[in-house]
Amino acid sequence: MMDNQVPPRKVPNFCSIRYGIALLLLLCNVIVMSQRVCMSLTMIAMVNSTEPHGLSNTSTKEPQDNIKDPVYNWSTEIQGIMLSSIFYGLLISQIPAGYLSGIYSLKKMVGSALFLSSLFTLLIPLAAEFGEALVIICRVIQGLFQGMALTTQQVVWIKWAPPLEQVRLTSLSLSGLLLGPCVVLLITGFICDSLGWPMVFYIFGACGCALSLLWFVLFYEDPKDHPCISKSEKEYITSALAQQVSSSAPSLPIKAVLKSPPLWVISLCNFAFFWANSFLSLYTPMFINSKFHINVKENGLLSSLPHLFAWIFAILAGHMADVFLSRNILSLLTIRKLFTLLGLLLPALFSLCLLYLSSSFHGTMIFLILANATGSFCMGGILINVLDIAPRYYGFLKGFTNVIGLTGGLVASTVTGVILSQDQDSPWLKIFFMMVANNVISLIFYLIFAKAEIQDWAKETQNTYL
Repeated sequence: MMDNQVPPRKVPNFCSIRYGIALLLLLCNVIVMSQRVCMSLTMIAMVNSTEPHGLSNTSTKEPQDNIKDPVYNWSTEIQGIMLSSIFYGLLISQIPAGYLSGIYSLKKMVGSALFLSSLFTLLIPLAAEFGEALVIICRVIQGLFQGMALTTQQVVWIKWAPPLEQVRLTSLSLSGLLLGPCVVLLITGFICDSLGWPMVFYIFGACGCALSLLWFVLFYEDPKDHPCISKSEKEYITSALAQQVSSSAPSLPIKAVLKSPPLWVISLCNFAFFWANSFLSLYTPMFINSKFHINVKENGLLSSLPHLFAWIFAILAGHMADVFLSRNILSLLTIRKLFTLLGLLLPALFSLCLLYLSSSFHGTMIFLILANATGSFCMGGILINVLDIAPRYYGFLKGFTNVIGLTGGLVASTVTGVILSQDQDSPWLKIFFMMVANNVISLIFYLIFAKAEIQDWAKETQNTYL
């Protein structure tokens, strides 16, 4: 690839424009996730009850406060549909956004998508006054624009990331997806308690609008056009990118792709991972409320802890996988299987512990944190395995596996809402058992069929046809 050429002198990471863009995208992802997840906690304050039995919620406001902090009579089934409806938009926008990112300006696409997602966040309190249907519509439209923002931002690094820094810059920007739920749940409880739940949507919506304006001002499509970039950094980026072999996009061998067992087991595990991740992200506040009946502020503090540890575990997983590979401790396939095993089996085991061994408050919180956090080990397994088996088609196939994964998130949140509304005896037992079964079955297939070498249909020397 680079032969024996010596790359230009590397400019400092910090105080550089490329890392400034990574930080800007990190904040973008924090805002996107805050707008997506905040309703899982505000729902406790928005409705008369989140209990399957219809018991009164301790966080419900007194009647005199209902004007500034209105309360609605939404069933748990409707709540589940509201929480999951954003996934419909995310699913629909994945492939079109990837296609359009190669045609239109990234500056306009990312900035406009963030702004419009924020605008519909601002409209949710007003939509709630007119009924649950309008809230669902707002959430679907939010998902459309969030999917566009999350997909198109990856294309930014084609012109801004030197090859040796692509993983670092990408992971830095995407870490906002893990930090977002932690931050939003931590802050949302305080906002609901002091200012009322509508202010949650107004604050996160306003922050998103402000950040989108900042994006339009600070981001430039190409390092050559940025007015603030230093000469040394510009030369470093352009010279490093010039050394890459740029070939035209190869034709996708669709039949071979559809017959590839390694790709399908990755997709199956993505379905299980997103199922567990979406369920734990969206329904942790409701689960905590059903167990302990605490106020919304305390609930927010407790609900943020699993996400904080998930972020820490993700960093740990990335570092461990890199150490194992760089020191030749384990083969690449063994690393992928090991981290997928940890990322799917440990959450299943800790979920069972949560159901049967957590008789105290501290025990429940410990197992809930571990069930959520250990899923991050998949960062070193299935979530990057597509790059191992088909680097030439990584963009399209990653989108393909993401669509299947997001389908798992959509099904999980919808089914959970239905079970909570219809089961009066042990809804959480059924919900957690479904997650455990999903993880274990997917893991078995992955351990049998997974591969970590480039597949024949994805090799450079092979002639490929549509």
